[in-house]
Amino acid sequence: MKDMARYGFILAVICVAAAGLLAAVNALTGPKIIAAAQAEEQAALKEVMPLAGKFMPVKSPADNTTLYYKAFDNQDKLIGFVFKASGKGYSSVIETLAGVFLDDKISAIKVISLNETPGLGMRVAENKFTGQFNQQDSLNLSGVEAITGATISSRAVIDSVIKKAQEIKEMVKNDK
Repeated sequence: MKDMARYGFILAVICVAAAGLLAAVNALTGPKIIAAAQAEEQAALKEVMPLAGKFMPVKSPADNTTLYYKAFDNQDKLIGFVFKASGKGYSSVIETLAGVFLDDKISAIKVISLNETPGLGMRVAENKFTGQFNQQDSLNLSGVEAITGATISSRAVIDSVIKKAQEIKEMVKNDK
């Protein structure tokens, strides 16, 4: 009985020490991780809307999440919108970032998250596929061809961009 109490005490000390070390490491690295994520997000925004000088997030009043970004040129003139769209691919959810000008033409898209079949579904992130979206009507996208062998993943990207573009257009129209 005495040994069990001693082992329990030793285990408790080890757990407290480990928890303290984890908390200290988190306190040291947390701000750096957040700063890196914000820098990566800004780079991705600039990649899909290169003409923009700055981006202003539009937040949901209900839960304060970002709905989309307004893109402004260097003279603070609104030139378009950037939004995240996601759709269910063959084996995972595919998230894309899309930039759309005020005339509903897509400036560019970038696949930011996917876990599809290597060699097939992963091809939706290649420029050969994403480059087809440039200057297409964001509400139609009839000129974008699906990748042979990765039709489900391709359709997920196409359909999610169309759906989210329609939602954003409706939000912007109601915002005026």
